[in-house]
Amino acid sequence: MAFGEQNLKDEEVLAAALEKPALFKVLVDRYEEPFLRKATSILKQREEAEDAVQEAFVKIYMNGGKFKKLQDIEFKSWAYKILVNAAISRYRQLSKKRRIESNEPLDLELTAEHNNLTENMALEKETKSVAHDLISRLPKPLARLVSLYYIEDKSYKEIVKQESITIPALKMKLFRAKKLLKNLAQEENENK
Repeated sequence: MAFGEQNLKDEEVLAAALEKPALFKVLVDRYEEPFLRKATSILKQREEAEDAVQEAFVKIYMNGGKFKKLQDIEFKSWAYKILVNAAISRYRQLSKKRRIESNEPLDLELTAEHNNLTENMALEKETKSVAHDLISRLPKPLARLVSLYYIEDKSYKEIVKQESITIPALKMKLFRAKKLLKNLAQEENENK
């Protein structure tokens, strides 16, 4: 992997991979292990999880042109949604096959897990929306630092280099921003 490719954001790699398919390997390298862990937690079988991960990567690539980075939609959550749906579909196929072979009753555990996942995703989207609203009410320099650290998941090292400040200054500004966010959130709750 070239050094420049390591620094690209996921959505930038995806866009570049649509022009140069070999670049898609960068995303596979980044997500293969976490995807396998997630798929294995759903399917309970490593071989089936590997198949689900492969299917998810194919779908991510094939639908890459449709992905648009929006304020509340990150590549990571979009990709995980595709993975989870692939794993759940595979689980249902396996369950159906087992039921047919052994006349077992329908497995409702997965349906409950899928409902919980859907509720969690809706809650996560609402939480992100509230967080973005609160962050937008911060002074612009603090809002930018909070976004870089908490939303874009950049390290202190990356931020201090980008913003030309020291790590202690960054920590102090993030501390100040968290305090302001807490006050804004309390005001928001009191006004409801």
